[in-house]
Amino acid sequence: MLRALSTLVFVASAVASGCATTTPNLDAKFGHAVTAARALQTINPDASRNADPVAGIDGESAGHSIDRYHDSFKAPPTTFSVINIGEGISSGQ
Repeated sequence: MLRALSTLVFVASAVASGCATTTPNLDAKFGHAVTAARALQTINPDASRNADPVAGIDGESAGHSIDRYHDSFKAPPTTFSVINIGEGISSGQ
């Protein structure tokens, strides 16, 4: 009887400890590191509330520059070839 009771107490405590969290301090601060890193990387947190248009470049010019950027990967500009490497250097004799 005593053996069955001690086994029951052991099983009940094992089941109860499986339900308990082992990291209450970490769980309380879950996500704070990501939030802090995002806040440090954000230049202007209220940028979405700014109703002023962006000054500097219009949409059509921006579109053309993006198209030229993408085209530069399809047909990259030619590079120059180096000819006569070392020519003109005197040997000192």
